[in-house]
Amino acid sequence: MSYAAPQHATECDLLVVGSGAGALSAAVTAAELGLRVIVAEKDPQFGGTTAWSGGWMWIPRNPLARQAGIVEDIDQPLSYLRHELGDKFDESRARAFLENGPRMVEFFQRRTALQFIDGNVIPDFHGRTPDAATGGRSICAAPFDAAQLGARLHELKPPLHETTLWGMGIASGAELRHFLNASSKPASFWHVTKLVLRHGKDLLLKGRGTRSVNGNALVAALAKSAFDRGVEIRVNSPARRLLRAAGRVTGAVLQTPDGEVTIHARRGVLLATGGFPHDPARKAQLLPHAPTGQEHWSAANRGNSGDGLRLGESASGRVADDLVQAAALAPVSLVPRADGSVAHFPHLIERAKPGLIAVTARGQRFTNEADSYHDFMQGLLAATPQGEKPEAWLVVDHAFIRYYGLGAVKPFPLPLGPWLKNGYLKRGRTLAELAQACGIKAAALQATVERYNAMALQGRDQDFAKGETPYNRIQGDAIRTQAAGLKNPCMGPLAQGPFYAVKVVMGSLGTFAGLKVNDQAQVLDAQGQPIAGLYAGGNDLSSMMSGHYPSGGITLGPAMTFGFIAAHHAAGVDPATQAG
Repeated sequence: MSYAAPQHATECDLLVVGSGAGALSAAVTAAELGLRVIVAEKDPQFGGTTAWSGGWMWIPRNPLARQAGIVEDIDQPLSYLRHELGDKFDESRARAFLENGPRMVEFFQRRTALQFIDGNVIPDFHGRTPDAATGGRSICAAPFDAAQLGARLHELKPPLHETTLWGMGIASGAELRHFLNASSKPASFWHVTKLVLRHGKDLLLKGRGTRSVNGNALVAALAKSAFDRGVEIRVNSPARRLLRAAGRVTGAVLQTPDGEVTIHARRGVLLATGGFPHDPARKAQLLPHAPTGQEHWSAANRGNSGDGLRLGESASGRVADDLVQAAALAPVSLVPRADGSVAHFPHLIERAKPGLIAVTARGQRFTNEADSYHDFMQGLLAATPQGEKPEAWLVVDHAFIRYYGLGAVKPFPLPLGPWLKNGYLKRGRTLAELAQACGIKAAALQATVERYNAMALQGRDQDFAKGETPYNRIQGDAIRTQAAGLKNPCMGPLAQGPFYAVKVVMGSLGTFAGLKVNDQAQVLDAQGQPIAGLYAGGNDLSSMMSGHYPSGGITLGPAMTFGFIAAHHAAGVDPATQAG
């Protein structure tokens, strides 16, 4: 049964500011441990960037992997992190994460509405690094029926519209393959038809879809678990200032539609407002490629504007400024909307598929397109001369876009016309025409495609080693390439005109630089001492990866885990004694 507490309660044990995965993990855990919890969300809907995300979490040695017979000692992921992070490796924080991650998963599996699916075939990003895994370190939230939220359903932030089909989320893996094959395989057509019909019924009866997948399922299941435990989730309630007494954080003042409300929190406050992806001042300070703070387009929730970091600083906390990279970089395309606004679409899936290349305006490739989104953007930054904008074009042929789509452009049978009309998608009957439409050097583009096509037929990328790591290969399409007689699942020729392109710019999935904390997620002051009663979570907590990006899910995995750790610390309970 859902719980709706009075809106003017002024006391609790733990006040959580924000409502993404890190926030709700802490809230549910604390409530299960007997604390009274209030969650204060700035936006009209809860879920933050998590609700738009893929929902994957990097949790080495998780129970789902162990059940599948994938067993590894803690020293193996420790070694991988040690090699990946180099002089930024903090063994104490890494051990806290790796020891408590499996406990967190077991806790939610056994005690809450949140269940998981395994990612036992998903490799780490950097397969050449010692102790990289080819699977067993990833999990995702299982699909969840959001109708269980009852009257609070419409307060759940829906998935980012441009990544959906008519507002319906699509799970990665087998489900996505069904959607790609819906026009050619009867079994896939029937599978998709059933999902679309259910979604249509939900729209008619409830005004929105209820089958949640990916990050939306993670938030929905966490919210259901929170409501079941009497947690208040207050929307439209940004935290304006922290309360302090005798050197301790004791609560916060919220701005609500009914005026200011003071919340006294006996055990403290956890800040988890999503970092600073939409805070121009902080971006100008910490992102060298955004000197004015405007040259960075994040796919993160628009409400993530650095509130938690400023609140933490007001209580003597410090924001890390020594990370290798302050943001989780990703290629983003700018999608015009009918209302005049612009959506920021993150390109996470199609770059590794056979038949796509990325070029700069010089018409030349600059990196391995199948590498992670973060590595792809690092390659673009390295290839961009000083003083020029780091921009690139994703170039494909007609067969590619009709099967895979491109960015916000959906595959056949959905039309291309609207995207050509609004300028998001560029087209040319020949590569020269496409180059002219995009402002790319035509001769160089032609030469690049000719060289790439020859390498694709050989199955080996002599320039950037595309398709040579386990992560590259699983992101590719072995079924399509093998059927075409090709050897590399990430490489296929661009052969069939007309040709198409979408521009990508500097963007991110969120930020890494947050408040400095200890192993218990307590915020630290300038002397490195914990500030009593103040915790950080999610992207308000400075990433334990220190600006590196070794695997998918290294944002949500630590967010869920350190939320779990912080709640135990606030409750005065050792998580090692509470697993299961």
